[in-house]
Amino acid sequence: MKDLFGKALLDYYNGNYTEDIITSTNISDEDELPLPYLFRGFKDMPKLEQKALKLAKGKTLDVGCGAGSHSLYLQQKDIEVKAIDISESAVKVAKQRGVLNIEHKSILDETETFDTILLLMNGTGIFQTLNQVSKYLLHLKSILNKNGQILIDSSDIKYMYLDEDGGFWHDMNANYYGELDYYISYKGEKETPMKWLYLDFNLLDTACKAVGLKCEMLAEGEHYDYLAKIFI
Repeated sequence: MKDLFGKALLDYYNGNYTEDIITSTNISDEDELPLPYLFRGFKDMPKLEQKALKLAKGKTLDVGCGAGSHSLYLQQKDIEVKAIDISESAVKVAKQRGVLNIEHKSILDETETFDTILLLMNGTGIFQTLNQVSKYLLHLKSILNKNGQILIDSSDIKYMYLDEDGGFWHDMNANYYGELDYYISYKGEKETPMKWLYLDFNLLDTACKAVGLKCEMLAEGEHYDYLAKIFI
């Protein structure tokens, strides 16, 4: 991994902002991801993110913290928060912005336990593929304190496969329609493609039940997105 995402965050933070990240998937065209959006304050966050942050309580883990915006908000609310990210440069930026407890690591390498675990900005994306969901859920369960909660968001992207008449066009022999190949480019460089999973709520609920977890829909957004709570 070239860590182009982290490089872009560093550029923006250090005043070298000249262009945005370009993203695309195997089913969608190129789109710009504005760097200022990744440094947004609470009032500029989507409603589902705001709701999740308001529900956070106890010792909290911010998974895939990016530039640290969620963690900084929680710190201001005197919530004990630990942030992690697989991007070394993102960790550097978040630390410089004031995130107090942060580590460069994958969620699967986390061993501390928490009362709240946050997976936001399509939190199911870190599962990568459908056949890995159980592995991640079991690990999340193992680091969740008694009476703890996992707050996770995602979207049902079935709408991207609908034709003008509402018909669903997807190869039934292919992988789950929410499994995407995700591409990032920045300043002419291309990142190694990665797998990214959008999981519809019913499938998330089924996956949770299979590993002894409960799943509750907390809120739905305006564009097929949702916020869920997972608990034991």
